[in-house]
Amino acid sequence: MTFGSVAGFMAAAAFVKHAVPSRGDEESDELGLVAVFDGIELTNRAASFRGGSVLAWYGGISLDLREATLAPGAQLTIHTLFGGVAIRVPPEWRLESNLQALAGGADVRPGAESASAPTLRIDGRALFGGIAVGAKLPNEDEPEPPAT
Repeated sequence: MTFGSVAGFMAAAAFVKHAVPSRGDEESDELGLVAVFDGIELTNRAASFRGGSVLAWYGGISLDLREATLAPGAQLTIHTLFGGVAIRVPPEWRLESNLQALAGGADVRPGAESASAPTLRIDGRALFGGIAVGAKLPNEDEPEPPAT
């Protein structure tokens, strides 16, 4: 990647940061989270979470949905470009993923397997970034270090 390419990506990201603000809070049924050169940490407690979109571009997003109630047909679209997204969900939710990664990673930890379980459909791409979704995220599998 050339310096010009990197400079172009950064200029575009700066434009997006000002042109596309985040929307949604802890009670919102739909979210539109945008973290560009920034970070967002949100716990959502929606009574009928329908989904929305998440974009991390040179930034990071931590979204905790463990206290939300899932609406039928809920769908979340996630995109990262040189950024990262971590989403925690309740273990009783079923996750249907259509995530793709290019020079990055996407890790979806399956939840409930029952067809009658509340289902969250996840679509999106990780480009030079990472996405982790599940009741237990990858770094939580590691044992705690011993106290010194």
